[in-house]
Amino acid sequence: MFNFRKNKFLLLILLVAQFGYSQEKIPSLQKKGNKTQLIVNGKPFIILGGELGNSSATSMESMEPIWSKLTDMNLNTVLTPIYWELIEAEEGKFDFSLVDDLILKARKENLKLVFLWFGSWKNSMSSHAPEWVKLNQKKYPRVKDDKDKSHEILTPFSEDNLQADLQAFQKLMAHLKDFDQKEQTVIMVQVENEIGMLPTARDYHPLANAAFKKEVPQELLQYLKKNKEQLVPEFLEIWKKNGFKTSGNWEQIFGKGLSTDEIFMAWYFAKFTNKVAKAGKDSYPIPMFVNAALNAAEKKPGEYPSAGPLPHVMDVWKAAGTSIDFLSPDFYNPLFKHWNDLFTRQGDPLFIPEHRFDASAPFKGLYAIAHYEAIGFSPFSIESVSDAKKEPLGKIYDLVKQLTPIIEANKGQGKIDGVLLDKENKLQIVQMANYEFTFKHDYTLNWSDGAKEETWPTSSAIIIEIGKDEFYIAGSGIVVTFKPLKNTSLNVGILKTDQGNFENGIWKTVRHFNGDQTHQGRHIRISVGDYEIQKVKLYTYE
Repeated sequence: MFNFRKNKFLLLILLVAQFGYSQEKIPSLQKKGNKTQLIVNGKPFIILGGELGNSSATSMESMEPIWSKLTDMNLNTVLTPIYWELIEAEEGKFDFSLVDDLILKARKENLKLVFLWFGSWKNSMSSHAPEWVKLNQKKYPRVKDDKDKSHEILTPFSEDNLQADLQAFQKLMAHLKDFDQKEQTVIMVQVENEIGMLPTARDYHPLANAAFKKEVPQELLQYLKKNKEQLVPEFLEIWKKNGFKTSGNWEQIFGKGLSTDEIFMAWYFAKFTNKVAKAGKDSYPIPMFVNAALNAAEKKPGEYPSAGPLPHVMDVWKAAGTSIDFLSPDFYNPLFKHWNDLFTRQGDPLFIPEHRFDASAPFKGLYAIAHYEAIGFSPFSIESVSDAKKEPLGKIYDLVKQLTPIIEANKGQGKIDGVLLDKENKLQIVQMANYEFTFKHDYTLNWSDGAKEETWPTSSAIIIEIGKDEFYIAGSGIVVTFKPLKNTSLNVGILKTDQGNFENGIWKTVRHFNGDQTHQGRHIRISVGDYEIQKVKLYTYE
């Protein structure tokens, strides 16, 4: 006979094992120092990712020639859309066969997955909503512009729109829990895709107009009051200009104009998305994020996708998006450092789910993982390469993969930094431990083969302090010199430089560098086209 009192602890263990109630059993985020780590299968994990083109994962047949390319580029994670229109082609009837096939194949290839929920919005539009949603505009209304014209964007002001998306997403997450929790193949989910209002700054549907006339929700106002000293300056200035009011409708608190239209719309987009995310987390609470299409400075809201999770309305998204773990930038914009600085200025983690797959992408990925200690990086249309084995991305990812235990052990401790260099930005200084490191582009050496070229390739490096006077420097296309930080009358010399790699987590020296390789002890160099890890020990002398 079962004695519940005597065996209740055993029962709890059995329940945890069977139903997965322990948060440690699923992917999660945790703080390490002043940074954030992604934990997968109980260990820190850096996403060395690639995002598939929008239609590549619509069948396993279309995916078949792609898998080998992904592994040849040393990816450990694939970002792939999950299409609402395919999993719920008929209302209330769900087909997860494609989802399951993707998971099973990813496991076979030793890859993780980040699913991108193409639900109500993809690149602002509602192109991936099922037919039964699109064909019933009365029940599932669309936004209207200021001329009362409808657009193929589901309005976030409709409860029917919300419930349809929410229920589908919750079913998906419940299925992932049942199918994948033990293996943890799916490690994060992006909720919707590049949300934003077009072609006007806000929605003019009657439901939206009614909401615009109402009082600003107390939930937002309480957030503003509580976080007044930490609000992003652009948003704070709008509130300040109108006297820091804490009651009234949207125009009374934020003034009349496009900025207020965007703030209003951001709140309702964020509330909608947050309710979808919360429903998903109620089923399976793995990390969830929302991505942003970046705006150009000369464009006005509505000329770019207004009210998405952009830095100048980030506080609105954070106030409404309590179930959203972080906000992410998608990069088709050359100002890489500028935008990443904006996304991280409040101490939030950085993950770049989408970057144009151009020649600079691998080096920007290394810089993001080094300087911002990012959760990960992912170029878009990763399958578009012709010869994956020759791609620089794979060579950079190989370096990061080897260094991941070292990076994660030192994360958030001020012991990691990175540089990103080109012809216009040919020098960058890093201060670490007792030294000032001057990183220059390899082509600054006048004897370098490419020094006279009109265009210099992007280069980058990571530096990690691992002990007294000892560092790992890895990357491509850099030259490093040194100065002491404290006693500037001293000189800095290179005591030892080893080029090598990690085998099963253990450092193995391949070559000991000296002579010409270190310019007779004057610099550390990794040439353009080479991809190396060097272990460096410095010393000072009079």
